[in-house]
Amino acid sequence: MTETAPVQIDAFFILHSARADHWRGALNAAESWHRGESGAADVQASLAEVKIIEEFHAFPGTAVMARLDQTIASGDARATANLIRRISEAIVTRHEHADSMGTSGTDSEAFEDLLPVSLVGGARRRPSFETLFVTAQPPSRWGAMSEEIRQLRRREDLFEYDAVFVGSFEDAVCAAIVNPRIAAVVTTDDMAYRSRHDAPVLRSLLDPILKYAGGLASGIDLSRVLKTIRPELDLYVLSDRNIEALAGQEGGNYARRIFYAVEEPLELHLAILEGIAARYETPFFDNLKRYAQRPVGTFHALPIARGKSVFASDWISDMGEFYGINLFLAESSATTGGLDSLLEPTGNIKKAQEYAARAFGADHVFFVTNGTSTSNKMVVQALIKPGDIAIVDRNCHKSHHYGMVLSGGQPLYVEAFPLTRYSMYGAVPLAEIKRAMLALRDEGRLDRLRLLDLTNCTFDGHMYNTRRVMEECLAIKPDLIFLWDEAWSGFAHWSPFLRPRTAMGAAAAIEEWMASDEAVAAYEQQQAELGEAPSTDLLLETRLVPDPRKIRLRVYQTNSTHKSMSAIRQGSMVLVHDVDFAHVESQFHEAVFTHASTSPNQQLIASLDVARRQMELEGYGLVMNAISIALKIRTAVNRHPLISRYFRILGADELIPAEFRPSGFTDFLSPGVTWGNIAKAMREDEFYLDPTRMTLVCGTAGFDGTQFKGILANRYNIQVNKTSRNSVLFQSNINNTRSDIAHLVRVLVEIASEIDARLRSGGGGVREAFDARVKSLMEDVPDLPNFSRFHDAFRGNAGEMTGEGDMRTAFYGAYDEAGCEYVRLASPEIDSRLESGPDLVSANFVIPYPPGFPIMVPGQVLTRETIDFMRKLDVKEIHGYEAARGLKLLRADVLGNPVN
Repeated sequence: MTETAPVQIDAFFILHSARADHWRGALNAAESWHRGESGAADVQASLAEVKIIEEFHAFPGTAVMARLDQTIASGDARATANLIRRISEAIVTRHEHADSMGTSGTDSEAFEDLLPVSLVGGARRRPSFETLFVTAQPPSRWGAMSEEIRQLRRREDLFEYDAVFVGSFEDAVCAAIVNPRIAAVVTTDDMAYRSRHDAPVLRSLLDPILKYAGGLASGIDLSRVLKTIRPELDLYVLSDRNIEALAGQEGGNYARRIFYAVEEPLELHLAILEGIAARYETPFFDNLKRYAQRPVGTFHALPIARGKSVFASDWISDMGEFYGINLFLAESSATTGGLDSLLEPTGNIKKAQEYAARAFGADHVFFVTNGTSTSNKMVVQALIKPGDIAIVDRNCHKSHHYGMVLSGGQPLYVEAFPLTRYSMYGAVPLAEIKRAMLALRDEGRLDRLRLLDLTNCTFDGHMYNTRRVMEECLAIKPDLIFLWDEAWSGFAHWSPFLRPRTAMGAAAAIEEWMASDEAVAAYEQQQAELGEAPSTDLLLETRLVPDPRKIRLRVYQTNSTHKSMSAIRQGSMVLVHDVDFAHVESQFHEAVFTHASTSPNQQLIASLDVARRQMELEGYGLVMNAISIALKIRTAVNRHPLISRYFRILGADELIPAEFRPSGFTDFLSPGVTWGNIAKAMREDEFYLDPTRMTLVCGTAGFDGTQFKGILANRYNIQVNKTSRNSVLFQSNINNTRSDIAHLVRVLVEIASEIDARLRSGGGGVREAFDARVKSLMEDVPDLPNFSRFHDAFRGNAGEMTGEGDMRTAFYGAYDEAGCEYVRLASPEIDSRLESGPDLVSANFVIPYPPGFPIMVPGQVLTRETIDFMRKLDVKEIHGYEAARGLKLLRADVLGNPVN
């Protein structure tokens, strides 16, 4: 954005809500003037803060802003307040359409209903958006040009758009960043580069990339930059030069169409609408709506289809009233008659998946209706065969571990850095991954390594430097496959600050680098510097460069679409960017057949289709709003004089050790932090904190995580779903509003006030008990146990003791009850065996929740650290553990001959 001084980080990430706040502030100033409490100068001062931003929006537009200036100059306080109120209300309610303001601006103009049309039963308004025009025409011509564009509208058009005009490259970039309603860009081939405003932070980012040396900038360069920031935008280039050559040059494919100057304004108009229509189309959902309107006779096994058994019933008709008729009209177990099969899609589901691949920058996308737990097992089964080695984060979701059991893959566990104070783990340092790979290389077993399986981002918001991880791993093993579980961060594709950290974003960057002239040179230069036989220590210390000629780029990403986009629960996607997918496609389909239901939910599939549509058309603005909500919550909690006495939200400096933050970035709210600092941290740091995930420490208020979660849910109807010993996790999403912030802040104030009152009136004993409770939660925390090792019975053969283990054999060994035993956790036998043997070997997965990672896996030798952790746990939900019977162990006397 434009600025005259470095912009604080919240001034960028909360642009959308800040814009509304500025207008509300202007309204307050105008109403104060109308009441005679202030003057016109105060209104003008409040408007000065938004005038630059409004240059990049079609609404309210230059004509209305000029009318507002005239109204203020005329001294009409009442008319000024009324006009600002209408503008403010339109922005707050997202009714930003130039037509809503009319042209006369008189007080008597009726303002359109502020409620969404769908809630009041009126006719649905055509969706509207804004198109950015980058032009060499002077600003004096922009009003006339806008009117010419408006005259191109036709009754048949499915959508409406208003025009935003800028005159330079920098202003175009600013507009795309600032205005989320921009959905298409029309640019000239040559344009002025510099904005008339000062933009030092923007220039520090753009100038090195573009090697700017003054003068003009090209439309192709602008297209490239805009595609990096907002890849969903449709870009159109106007040129009066040899457009045939322009279309064929490198980068010409960034533009959806290239037109010869403005010889075909109607064609350009139609092209803009066609581009939006291509994103708006939802093949499966559209078809399902048509199916629901057909008179269908159902002779298949789905009685609720068409709803007759529901609405005709005296006993369950209330279900029909609750859900509505369309849910039942759109149900069917048939895969013909206009519908399609999720298992073997050939029609509209196949097309919907192709659209999703386009949206997420993948080669292929597969819809999954059983959640990302199933998506992960599908990918692992498709890529891993018995005996293959997979490097796996021990703290990843249980579905990955079970995938190894099902596939017969042998996990080589690597550990994430611990955050012991908060009873959680972070992410796996790259050095640990490289060390494991180099050990396999030195042992001559690197050929058995097939997969690296990591979680990105973690439950608590740790995002990997995915590009660096993949590049350095590919430098050691060029055909390594990557599975990134991005269940919690599917939305990240729609943020320019988060997208590079996604699997698909990093894969695209690596692919582009591989095709560049610099790639081979960079590899060969490093090889010359490393020498013929570099030591393991040197390789661990070096940021390795892969050989682009040998890389087989194979990247898989799973995302829980329902966790961050508008999909129904259990809606998930598998994203594929695999140069060798043709070699595994048949086994991938076998994995789909294995895990996917033959009766998938039609509404789930439709919601995945619709979620993609929404994100392609408004995802950028929605995600920016989610980030702004999170930053406002961080500010409201950490800077509140009462709340911050007992609660705080952790920053990156507390969740990511300094060694993994070479940029020096500490927190989004640190003084002096700009969005340039954020971009630097995103590019350089090994781990980056997703701002939408907020770890709120509650142990300092005397609550453990489970207890505080219950208070929030039962007393205040606030839901969270992840806790630790002394924290709860809040996460903002595209559904949150400013009202949600106010509700949360009010609740935290009330709880903090109750604590304050209790401590003031309760005397020394109450204070001592409170301090002891806080100390127990915040200081007397159990050490987090690392994975120990697999028992020798499950590690290699012929005396070869390997780091990975045959977990599948151990898992099925537990099916033989005679080969298992139970030992209670408090039994002295455990302590005796820890001291003198025989080994305690877990027969199954044991997963306390929280923290939610397996502290025991089948075949693992249990250590004192693991047992101590279990004994100190005060959570009630421990998957795989029966307190009445104790730990289920594989008997030592049968481990020499485990059950197959």
